Amino acid sequence: MQLAVLGLNHKTVPVAVRECFSLTAENIQAGLLRLDEQDGLEEAVIVSTCNRCEVYAVIDDHIPAETVLQQFLFSLAGAVATDASHFYYYTGKECVSHLLEVAASLDSLVIGEGQILSQVKNAYALAHSCGTTDAVLNMLFQQAIATGKRVRTETHIAFNAVSVSYAAVQLAETVLGQISQHQALIYGAGQMGELTARSFLGKGIKTLYVVNRHLERARILAARLGGQAVHYNDVAALSPLIDIIITSTGAPHYVVTAADAEDFMKRRQGRPLLIIDIAVPRDVDPQVGDIEGITLYNIDDLKMVVQQNEMDRRQEAALARIIVQEDSQLLWDRFRYLPLRPVMLLLAHKGERIRRRELKRALAKMPDLSDQQCKVLEHLTHMLVRKLLRDPMTHINQAAGTADEDFYMQAMTKLFNLDIHRKDTPREK
Repeated sequence: MQLAVLGLNHKTVPVAVRECFSLTAENIQAGLLRLDEQDGLEEAVIVSTCNRCEVYAVIDDHIPAETVLQQFLFSLAGAVATDASHFYYYTGKECVSHLLEVAASLDSLVIGEGQILSQVKNAYALAHSCGTTDAVLNMLFQQAIATGKRVRTETHIAFNAVSVSYAAVQLAETVLGQISQHQALIYGAGQMGELTARSFLGKGIKTLYVVNRHLERARILAARLGGQAVHYNDVAALSPLIDIIITSTGAPHYVVTAADAEDFMKRRQGRPLLIIDIAVPRDVDPQVGDIEGITLYNIDDLKMVVQQNEMDRRQEAALARIIVQEDSQLLWDRFRYLPLRPVMLLLAHKGERIRRRELKRALAKMPDLSDQQCKVLEHLTHMLVRKLLRDPMTHINQAAGTADEDFYMQAMTKLFNLDIHRKDTPREK
């Protein structure tokens, strides 16, 4: 058995190459359903996102695994041969560690992002539904998912914002506390403004107003966000209701002047106002920050928050890597026993079948035994089988992953007349 992964990601290739290997769920499903046509491929899971495309597989020992995986991936993507340096190829324990790092978001473009764990889950679920996972990949992906959850639970790797839009929300929460009881107004209907607005909506902002010189554009964005469009000239009248102003326009001049801000504060009767200016050039006159009751942040302030949060995430990533190393080693230790697992299960099951059969025959000859006496016999036979098999099981365990593995596997098979090819051989689920 060879456990391996072949893939490429944002670290190894530019987006133009990644696009060629961007696989839809339908492409993946079709390929997995034809896995039997691939010589030597016994199990497979395909993880395909905007930043990576990877094939995890179990391959027959006598097959050139890397070549087979390349052929399989090219057949799925319909892509022409690509420079070999674009791909990474890991086997054995390196493969295990790599997937656990992926699920823990340590291999992501943004460390700590949460989407990758769901993508790993979905990739595994699809392969499992197609019947292309068995003992090895079931164990591998179940552990990867558990490790991803553990990292997010035991570290703060995903706690702090690493985008300008989320940094804006973080600053707002620092100033105002719980923002769900506040109302916000955003100047501008562009992409950055929309991303920031969505970040605030994700935190449950009470009401969102959208302002644009072209009212129709404001209405279109407000409709997408579930907010309310406001004409540029009506902002002053709304100022008593608004606690947060976000500006993200392409205007060549200030859209909020010091005079505008003075007027806002008079209408608000001095109640605090937070203004976040994420535009370049700036939308808000810097003098606005000197007005009592107003807290003004600009894009540089947000970038400082992002940089600090990236440092925090890198520190948490060091803790996450310790978790990944621990879980990788534990899983690799479990994999050592897989080749001998069928022998161990068949031996245990054969002992149990014989015990039950002989006990049933004995009890049939002693119909007058009490329930307590039957329980004593049940326990006695169970312990006899268990103790008789203890030494053989111990030797099998000790041989796992060593040069003696094949010897003990053959010896146990012959001594106990086990058929490891029988159809009802127990399998991992």
